[in-house]
Amino acid sequence: MKRDVRKAARDYLRRGWYSVAIRPHSKEPLHADWPKIRIEHDEIANAFSAKDNLGLVLGELSGWLVDVDLDCEEAIELADQHLPPTPAITGRGSRPKSHRWYIAQGAVTKQHNDPVTKEKIIELRSTGVQTLVGPSIHPDGDQYEMLEAEPAVVPAPMLTACVASLAEAVCKRRYPVTKPAPTPVSYAIDDDIERRAIAYLDAMPGAVSGCGGHSQTYAAATALVHGFGIPPDAALEILKRYYNPRCVPPWSDKELQHKVNQAATKPHDRPPGWLRSDGPSASADQAVDLSALNLKCKVAVTGDDEFEPEIEPQSLPQDPGILPDDLLRIPGFISEVMDHCLETAPYPNVVMAFCGALSLMAMLAGRRVRDPGDNRTNLYLLGLAHSAAGKDWPRKLNVRILQSVGLADCTGERFASGEGIQDALNLTPSMLFQTDEIDGLLQSISKSSDARYEQIMSTLLTMYSSANSVYPMRRKASKETPGVINQPNLVIFGTAIPNHYYEALSQRMLTNGLFARMLIFECGKRGPGQEPKIRDIPQSILDTAAWWEDFRPGAGNLVDWNPRPAIVPHDEGAARLLVEARINAETQYAQAEEKNDAVGTTVWGRVSEQARKLALLHAVSRCCRNPVIDAQSAKWAIDIVDHQTRRMLFMAGDHVSQNNFDAMAKAVIRQLKHWHARKGEDVPMPEWELARRLPWKPSDHREVIELLVTQRLLERLTSFSKTRAGQVYRLLKH
Repeated sequence: MKRDVRKAARDYLRRGWYSVAIRPHSKEPLHADWPKIRIEHDEIANAFSAKDNLGLVLGELSGWLVDVDLDCEEAIELADQHLPPTPAITGRGSRPKSHRWYIAQGAVTKQHNDPVTKEKIIELRSTGVQTLVGPSIHPDGDQYEMLEAEPAVVPAPMLTACVASLAEAVCKRRYPVTKPAPTPVSYAIDDDIERRAIAYLDAMPGAVSGCGGHSQTYAAATALVHGFGIPPDAALEILKRYYNPRCVPPWSDKELQHKVNQAATKPHDRPPGWLRSDGPSASADQAVDLSALNLKCKVAVTGDDEFEPEIEPQSLPQDPGILPDDLLRIPGFISEVMDHCLETAPYPNVVMAFCGALSLMAMLAGRRVRDPGDNRTNLYLLGLAHSAAGKDWPRKLNVRILQSVGLADCTGERFASGEGIQDALNLTPSMLFQTDEIDGLLQSISKSSDARYEQIMSTLLTMYSSANSVYPMRRKASKETPGVINQPNLVIFGTAIPNHYYEALSQRMLTNGLFARMLIFECGKRGPGQEPKIRDIPQSILDTAAWWEDFRPGAGNLVDWNPRPAIVPHDEGAARLLVEARINAETQYAQAEEKNDAVGTTVWGRVSEQARKLALLHAVSRCCRNPVIDAQSAKWAIDIVDHQTRRMLFMAGDHVSQNNFDAMAKAVIRQLKHWHARKGEDVPMPEWELARRLPWKPSDHREVIELLVTQRLLERLTSFSKTRAGQVYRLLKH
C-alpha cells in the first residue's frame, strides 16, 4: 500500500482530529513541544515529509478522541467481554486489534500495569498523549492500519471503569486466586417470623424506578435474609408475593432473584437475625427504621450487577394504514356509480368515487329503509385527498344524477349556520350536503368565538341522532309553535386535505361526538390522469335513482311527512356477526374507559351503530327491491368500520393537540417518523435537519426536545462528524 502521510493528515483533520509529525520508523515526535502545535490544512505540506510517521493528538483538542491501547495478548483476547463495542478498531501486522477508538468527553489518561512485572497491560489515552496511526510504520517494521471507521460515543466514566475491569480480568487470568465460597447463614422459618417479616415489608415503601428503586428493593431483601434470617428461596417468594406488586414498575423474577442473591452473599455489619428478637412487628401505619440496612446503591458499569428496568411504554394506537382497495367495492348501484365516475373523471380517484357513490346511496335510501334495530342510512363521510386529486368530480356526478330524477332541491353545499341547516331540512327532510375544504369550517368551530359556529356543531350532533325520531325546530317570533322535522336524513360528503383536517380538530371535537360520527377515508397519492370524456349517465343508474325517488313506504296522505321506512331484515349469519362486533366494540370501550381515554370511549361507542348503517347500505345497493342484510353485508361493514376506527384513532393521536406546545411536540414526532421511514429505524436525525424542517425559535426547539426526552419518546445522542460535534435524535421504538 502506498504511503501518503500528508493526505492522511488532511483526511484526519477533516474529521476534526489534529495530527503530529513523528520521526520515521519511530514513536518520537519531531518537535518536543508538539502538544502546543496545531497543524492546520495549509501547514500540512511543510509539517510532514513523505517518510515521517503520523500520530493523532488525543483528547480535548481532537473532539475527545481517545484510544484504548491494548499492550498484551490477554487484553486483546478479553477486550470484547469488557470494553464497549466500537467499529473503530485498528492495529498492525503483529498486533492486530490492539487499539480501540472512542469519543469520550472528559476522559483522563490512565495506565494499568501488571502488579508483579510492572509491565503495561492496558492504557486509556486521552488529552496530552498521541497515538500512531496508519500509514505510520512501527519500529519493528509493521505498518499501522488507517483509522477509517467512526469511533463509538461513550460516557467517560463508563469507559474508565470498563478499562479498569479489563485490566483486573487480565490480572486474574495471570494470577488466579481461589477464594472459599461464602457460607450462607440459614435459619429455620416459622409462621410467626414470616408474619413479622411480611408486616415489616408492608411498612416499607414500594420501589419506584428512577427514585432509588434498586436501593429500596435491596433493603427489603437484606431485611428478609439477614434481619429475619429467612432462607434466600423463601425470601424470594415473600418478595414476589408481598412486595413486588407495590413496585412501579414491578421487577422481573430475574431481577428479584439478583437482589436476593446480592443480599445473601454480602456480609452485613449487624448480627444475623437482629430483626427476629427486637425488630418491630410493624403494621402498615408504623414507620420502619431502615438505618441499619446498607442503602448505598452501587452503580455498576459492567457485568450485570444492577438492572435498570424500563418503564412500561405508553400504549399508543397502532397505524393500520390506508383502507385496502378490496373494501372499496359494494355490488350493485354503488359500484355502477363508481365505475361511471372513474371512467369519466380527469383524475380517477377510487376512494373519492366510493365516498361519492356511498353518500348518494345514503341520501336516496334515507327515510325509506331501516334495519331491525331502527338504524338509518344517514352518514357523515369525509374524503381526504391533496389538491387536484379528483375531489370535485364525484360531487358533480351526484348533482347530475339527482337533477335527472327531480331531486335537485335535495343537495346543498356549505353550512352557513345551524339555523340554515334546520331550515333546509324542514323544507326537504332528506338532503345531501357536499362540502369542500371542510377543515376550514372545523377551524372556525374550534377557534372562533362566534356563536353561530357553535350552533353548527350542535345541530350536526343532534341531527345525526334524530334520524329515527323527530328534531324540534327552534321557536320563531312569527310562529306560535316551532314545529319539528320528522326523521331528518342529513348526509354529509365532505372533502379536505389530510393534514389540514386533523390539525383543525380540537380536543373537544374528539370527545363531544362529532369525530366519532364521521367515517374518514384517505386517498393516498394521486393516480395518473386520463383524457376527459363526455358520457351520458348510464340508464341503469338513473332507473335505480328514480325507483328510490318514487318509493314511498307507509300509507296515507302524510307519507312524505311521516314515512314508515321498510325494515330490511338480517339473516342468521349477519345477526351473529353484528352481535360479535358489538361485543368487541364494548370490550374496546371498556378498555378505553379503564385508561380514562375519553377519545377512545367516544369513538368505540359509535362503532356498532356505524357498522349496522353500512351493512344496511350494502344490502340496499345490491338489491333495492327485496334487500336482505346477509353475512356478506355484515362482514364488509364490520371490516371497514373496525379498520377506519383504528386509523382515525391513530391519526387523531398523531395530529390533534391540546395546546400549541403539544402541537409542536407532535410535529417533531411526525418529522422523526418520516425520517425513520426513509432512512431506517436506527438512523438518527441531525438537529440541523429538524431545525430546517421546523423553523422555530431555538428556545422552542430546546423545550420541546426536553419534553419528549423526559417522556421517553425520543433519544438524544451526540454525533461527531469530520469537523464538529452535533446533536442527533431518534424515536424510541415503542
